[in-house]
Amino acid sequence: MNILVIGGSYFYGRVFVMEAVREHGEYDITVLNRGTYSMEEYGVSQIRGDRHDVNIIKACKGDFDAVVDFCAYEAGDVSGMIENLTGRIGQYILISTVDAYERESGKVRTEKDALEHRVFTGEAGAYIAGKVAVEEELRRVCQEQNIPYTVLRPAILYGPYNYAPRESAYIQMMIVNHVLPHFIDAEGRFQFVYIKDAAQAIIRTLGNEKAFGQAYNLCQDEVVTYDSFFQTLKKVAEPEVVEELQEVSITVDSAMAQQVPVPFPATVQETMLCSNEKSKRDLGMEYTDFEEGMRRTYNAFKRVYADS
Repeated sequence: MNILVIGGSYFYGRVFVMEAVREHGEYDITVLNRGTYSMEEYGVSQIRGDRHDVNIIKACKGDFDAVVDFCAYEAGDVSGMIENLTGRIGQYILISTVDAYERESGKVRTEKDALEHRVFTGEAGAYIAGKVAVEEELRRVCQEQNIPYTVLRPAILYGPYNYAPRESAYIQMMIVNHVLPHFIDAEGRFQFVYIKDAAQAIIRTLGNEKAFGQAYNLCQDEVVTYDSFFQTLKKVAEPEVVEELQEVSITVDSAMAQQVPVPFPATVQETMLCSNEKSKRDLGMEYTDFEEGMRRTYNAFKRVYADS
């Protein structure tokens, strides 16, 4: 199977490539990205350049059984890729997000629910609008050109290689600073998906006719709060780390003012919960238990921070 990966060197894409090579060494994988991190050590081909450069896209020669797009963020990203690839595309897999759903308090979203078309300000608003735009563009262009497509909507991704200031930031605080915040007014709830599970979802989607024309939520079964998240971190940490740990009570507003990470939904209004039943049914997904996934994540990052 010939696969073109767009993006794919930072976190989700990187782990997908690693897992695909490990499980399916016969896959012929080409990665198109700006080359921030080399992927060639995994035995794949890498084309360095901007996805918006037509000449770079045309340098991706040949037919592809699947295109896996990790970095389509705005209208024109998908159409530009499809229109300028010179070979046949057997399937286009778009990595979107559960944030694309229309906001509605208290509702658990399924893949049948509407996407968000209201305009919100700030970076988050632009991100949501962009993902909705590329999802709709994907459907339109692929239907026009008779290209099978699949949309994957992960919840909050976590795991090894995630150097975004999310779970790794708290693990660093525990190991280096011996401190964890305790948000006294955080009421948000949220869902995670372990990075290897999310990578497995792509692998199970490749060439899977059941997934053609479909969207899938990717999320673990557990619904998490800040309190349960911090409790899980303490469960997976070494006893000596927990013994030295100081928990600092703080409001969410005060934390943000002091640049303490608040990376997950903190309010009821921000809460976005989704069903994973369709991915279990169609793709046979089995999601890693949150405590087990966080244990693996902690163990990976403690090696990074232990000597800091």
